[in-house]
Amino acid sequence: MEEMYNQVQEYLNMDDEIPFKEFRAYYQNVISHFDENAEQFSEDELWKGLFVAESIMSNAENRAKEERNSSQAKKYRKMADRTTMYAQHFTKRINQLGYGEEAIRERFEAMLEEGSKKEDS
Repeated sequence: MEEMYNQVQEYLNMDDEIPFKEFRAYYQNVISHFDENAEQFSEDELWKGLFVAESIMSNAENRAKEERNSSQAKKYRKMADRTTMYAQHFTKRINQLGYGEEAIRERFEAMLEEGSKKEDS
């Protein structure tokens, strides 16, 4: 999970978007990992999984809108739908650990800052 988290942090701090093939490969790697391991995630892995899922979901939704008439738009929508399912699942599990919406927002802000700091060094 750590490797995927670090990779999404790198993607979020890039000036250019990654090409579709690279995006799809990253998505497939993440979904495969989630499918095989998500039920056993530790608390830290839940947070990182949620961050990764939300990042892919948001990016895929934006790409689907930008490319609405392309053949890839439908693929992006499917990626967004699948990662939305995982994001909801991870959010539910994090809520069961006692974290509310505000705590999730604060943690996400800290995670985004963490990525920016890595980029600055």
